[in-house]
Amino acid sequence: MWWDERVSARFRRNLQPTLTYWSVFFSFGLCIAFLGPTLLDLRCQTQSSLSQITWVFFSQQFCLLLGSCLGGVFKRTLAQSLFALFASSLAISVVFAIIPLCHNVVVLAVVMAVAGLAMGCIDTISNMQLVKIYQKDSAIFLQALHFFVGFGALLSPLIADPFLSDTNCILSNSTANASSNLPHIRKSLVPHHPGNLSHYDLPMKGMVVTRVSYAFWIMALINLPVPIAVFFLLYKERMVPCFSSSSHPLLSADELAMETRPPEKDDLSTSAQRPPAAGGHDDLFSCCQSKNFRGASYTYFAVHITGALVLFMTDGIVGEYSGFIYSYAVEEPLSVVHKVAGYLPSLFWGFITLGRLISIPVSYRMKPATMVFINVVGVLITFLLLLIFSYSVVFLFVGTASLGLFLSSTFPSMLAYTEDILQYRGCATTVLVTGAGIGEMVLQLLVGSIIHDQGSYSFLVCGMIFGGLAFTFYSFLLFFHRMYPKPLADLDDASPDKPAVTDDTGQYQR
Repeated sequence: MWWDERVSARFRRNLQPTLTYWSVFFSFGLCIAFLGPTLLDLRCQTQSSLSQITWVFFSQQFCLLLGSCLGGVFKRTLAQSLFALFASSLAISVVFAIIPLCHNVVVLAVVMAVAGLAMGCIDTISNMQLVKIYQKDSAIFLQALHFFVGFGALLSPLIADPFLSDTNCILSNSTANASSNLPHIRKSLVPHHPGNLSHYDLPMKGMVVTRVSYAFWIMALINLPVPIAVFFLLYKERMVPCFSSSSHPLLSADELAMETRPPEKDDLSTSAQRPPAAGGHDDLFSCCQSKNFRGASYTYFAVHITGALVLFMTDGIVGEYSGFIYSYAVEEPLSVVHKVAGYLPSLFWGFITLGRLISIPVSYRMKPATMVFINVVGVLITFLLLLIFSYSVVFLFVGTASLGLFLSSTFPSMLAYTEDILQYRGCATTVLVTGAGIGEMVLQLLVGSIIHDQGSYSFLVCGMIFGGLAFTFYSFLLFFHRMYPKPLADLDDASPDKPAVTDDTGQYQR
């Protein structure tokens, strides 16, 4: 294997929980990408207008953000985390199954809000649990985790595509003109920004003809093994109520030695100088309590804030670029044919998924800080070249692929880097997940408004500004990392078998 024996042994000890968290993130990806392609068919199903159906986007995104904030509530015990993941992954299958039964846009928005809450919990808890298990070795496993969300996000539109309506799915006397523009309308829909699509005459009354229900039922079945996998993990850990009286599995001799080994002197001195605020991974509201701030240095807060701001910008770029690249391409000066421009969002997400796959082995050889630096510099340079060659359709495709590669590993690398700075004792996971979610929602709304007022060229200008801000915030993070108090002795470098912190045994922690 291309990683060393220590990491390999640790992975084997935690194989089932690791695979379970990866599968749960596949469920997250499956749910995050289906709404865009299917929105017009859902509009027909609910017999609503374009402006009404785009509120379904908002309900999902807002509740995803809320779920990310609340996800840390379930971190207190492993049982709480696993039960939350079981409920969330099962809720996603249930949501897929009942979406075809929602014939009112308000009911559909409520159902998507439930899906958003489940996705937010999955996002926070899965990242948090992998960091807890692997700590200093978590970077490679976080990269794999985020590959699975990309894989799920690629799969769900492919499942939906054969069942999407080729003509307007509400039959009336005025369907002919709208049907000819349906592919353009479908690819131009983004949250809260139907934009200049309002002049298209899409009927709201008539006979509904759509087969999209089959796509949702297929996705419900594909997702069903995920909650089953979480249930089996609960069963293995003796956390299913009917098995709660059973004894826990015995540890092997080597694992027992790791569990019972007393903390060494240097570990005690290390933990003694950690700031009192660094009490562990909490939910966002617990992190903001004043009692957690006592004795913490300003660099403790600065690391959290600057790390979240970097992801606010980079995840915001992912949201706004995937949402508006089609609209930018079909407008002047490029005026790309609608069918050709439709490949751009798929190309972008495809290279994000490819980049996450490549990052799995790369992250073992390269430090997270270096990977984030390459990412933010690459994003900045790509936007600069896109501005310089703004009249080149070929470079638009090249730049879109390049941007997907550079953005692909930013989140897991930043999470691993920030947690490493804080010695796995702060609120980094919750704060970073929340910051990324806010950025993806806010920057998409902001860019949509700017494009509507200033024209399509402002799309690249906004990306350049956001990339520059991401680089600036990362530079501040590097500065605060240098200022952050370090342990008296870092024995991890000297002894590869030494745990990262005193309670890190390499075992799956209950």
